[in-house]
Amino acid sequence: SLPLLRRREAWLRRGEEARRNQIKEKNMAVEDTVKQVLQDVLDVKPEEIKPDDKLEDGLGVDSTEMVEITVAIKKALGLEDMQNNDLKKQQSFNEIVEFLKAKGAN
Repeated sequence: SLPLLRRREAWLRRGEEARRNQIKEKNMAVEDTVKQVLQDVLDVKPEEIKPDDKLEDGLGVDSTEMVEITVAIKKALGLEDMQNNDLKKQQSFNEIVEFLKAKGAN
């Protein structure tokens, strides 16, 4: 229903804003930012995120979650020129971090 969708959208916006503020306040490194976003979006523990596991295989990330992850990372790191399809669920945590650093994130 439409009211339910609006409430969900508002809830998601508040969550994104809180996540963005939390990440900015801590002035995290790229690795920490990516890890925090994965924890928040996927509701996983830090130890579940393995550096070389593909997100799809290790964490069961689907296409919709990958878009949420990408948007959250873009906003957290201020990479507004990054495309929503730049990051892939077939990439590992380390591959994503290296890609972001190549894009100028620090």
